[in-house]
Amino acid sequence: MKTHEFTNSLINESSPYLRQHAHNPVNWNPWNDATLQLAKEEEKLMVISVGYSACHWCHVMEKESFEDSAVAAVMNKNFISIKVDREERPDVDQIYINAVQLMTGSAGWPLNVVTLPDGRPVWGGTYFKKDDWINALDKMQKLYEESPEKLIEYADKLEEGIKSMDLISLNTNEVNFKEFPTNSIISKWETNFDYKFGGNNRSPKFMMPNNYEFLLRYAVQNNDEKTLDYVLLTLDKIAYGGVYDHIGGGFARYSTDKKWHVPHFEKMLYDNAQLVSLYSHAYSIIQNPLYKQVVTETLEYIAQEMTTEEGAFYSSLDADSELENGELEEGAYYVFTKEELKEQLNEDFDLFSEYYNINNYGKWEKENYVLIRKKSDQEIIEEFSISLEILQQKKQTWKQKLLSFRNKRAKPRLDDKSLTSWNALMLKGYVDAYKVFEDKEYLVTALKNAHFITEKQLQSNGALYHNYKDGKSSINGYLEDYASVIDAFIALYEVTLDEKWINHAKQLTDYSFTNFFDEENSMFYFTSKEDTKLVTRTFEYRDNVIPASNSMMAKNLFILAHHFDNNKFSETAKQMLHNVQPEIANYPSGYSNWLDLLINYQHNYFEVVIVGDDAFEKLSELNKKYLPNILIAGSTSEMDNPLLKLRYVEGETLIYVCVNNACKLPVSETSEALKLLN
Repeated sequence: MKTHEFTNSLINESSPYLRQHAHNPVNWNPWNDATLQLAKEEEKLMVISVGYSACHWCHVMEKESFEDSAVAAVMNKNFISIKVDREERPDVDQIYINAVQLMTGSAGWPLNVVTLPDGRPVWGGTYFKKDDWINALDKMQKLYEESPEKLIEYADKLEEGIKSMDLISLNTNEVNFKEFPTNSIISKWETNFDYKFGGNNRSPKFMMPNNYEFLLRYAVQNNDEKTLDYVLLTLDKIAYGGVYDHIGGGFARYSTDKKWHVPHFEKMLYDNAQLVSLYSHAYSIIQNPLYKQVVTETLEYIAQEMTTEEGAFYSSLDADSELENGELEEGAYYVFTKEELKEQLNEDFDLFSEYYNINNYGKWEKENYVLIRKKSDQEIIEEFSISLEILQQKKQTWKQKLLSFRNKRAKPRLDDKSLTSWNALMLKGYVDAYKVFEDKEYLVTALKNAHFITEKQLQSNGALYHNYKDGKSSINGYLEDYASVIDAFIALYEVTLDEKWINHAKQLTDYSFTNFFDEENSMFYFTSKEDTKLVTRTFEYRDNVIPASNSMMAKNLFILAHHFDNNKFSETAKQMLHNVQPEIANYPSGYSNWLDLLINYQHNYFEVVIVGDDAFEKLSELNKKYLPNILIAGSTSEMDNPLLKLRYVEGETLIYVCVNNACKLPVSETSEALKLLN
């Protein structure tokens, strides 16, 4: 068993990221009331260092600084040092991200902040080299000893700035969503599109699945071929690129270049979850076999590498792998040299080399290649005069050989905690894939995860936990947990017609109103009123790599208002969208989920109700179609809830197509229902 010279109090934490620092010589503490109280009692400045386990530069700073005894001596003498896993504590992370954004103009991870003993920030930044870090800490301590009033004055000003950053006020202007200039906003947004490689015309490139979910829907509903072509180009290029793992399935977090070639190699659950949904939706429009392959392989990766026996999903795989000498190296697990490929593939190397560009186009660094495609299967078939069947067989053989080969290497480190919000995104991904591809295993997996959430993460008082590891949950849920789970449970209801899922969604929504809602501005706080107060209580409303918890909540309310004939839900959704409306035009990519909600008010939004013995047959026919402007309710018997009441007719299966409770005459064939929807 490995012995360690140092052990700090992080050894008792469940977060893999925190435990990675448990043997640093720095006397790290977790973020909790006891640690915060200690800083006040000892009147010491705090160092708050925030990161996550798949963060490459977090590992670099740990090795250079936090494992260094000279750095530790400075930190241990003068500071109370706190390590925070941003994935476990997004509330803490957001406060200090905002602070560093105000102080320096940019922020990211690792995030390192010095605060007063009361937690209010006075200095910060991201990655620091060892000498710069020591110098900065020495200066802060000297200032604290000689002129504490200067730090207090600065903290007061910064606190006001932080409190003003995520403020959003009640918009009392007249609501008019119909006249909102969505078309001109898209025209402005288009100036940033990369029509050669897809995505935005810059690097690095993040996938931003919700941007493309919205643009896909906008293109289809407005018959906008140019925008549709752009979205499909983006999906093709991402699937061809090195950000997609051609050997093991699944997506890395982002590309460092414009052609989606060299990723930061970490794989995050939330990216893979949302991309499964996006590629499933795109397949339902154009049936591109590439999209089905991407979904199939990604879900195989999730099943093999990211799923627990309880049906929960792990958080991430690191970018770095540990080499034989103990050093960490980014991407070492995923890349190949030309010699390795020749040795593994023998006579197939030339074909493989053309398919995956083992040439200057695919070369990275240190003689390593990151697999990337340029040509379609059809182009390769014609060039090498082989059949599609033979190419598919060869691809399968290549993957098996190279997967077996790279599995002999040290695997990237796994962050094996489960986060409720990310699990719900993955649950939704499985539901979306099941709707389109009808693989029953996808539904089995979705249901198993839903039961994990209700049995392990749902507390007796109706609250959700945020985290789970080794049988324990310890952190109270955030708005992102409620918004994501409600969304996933609505989706699960729409494929199972089991009313317990829509009822769970309603109960979680009611709980959210009681514990997160601000009556003054008609938005939801990120933290519960039950949680310990931080510097400020924030509203998360700008969409990012994951949609904002408030935009997800507004969409949930819009849908649940129909299911439960609930005017409060309906009016709140409308007011929330109205509140953010003034900001959308300036930065549409940061409001794509809000724009998706906006379309519900600009076009007809349909309630589709299927009742009768053959309801599931009709349901599966509908679910295969791309129908972003509908909600579904259904049953095989008489039910009492508002959308189903008095609609069951014995011996018949009827489909009701309604808009705002005004229904066409029921039809018995799915084809007839589709005509009414068009």
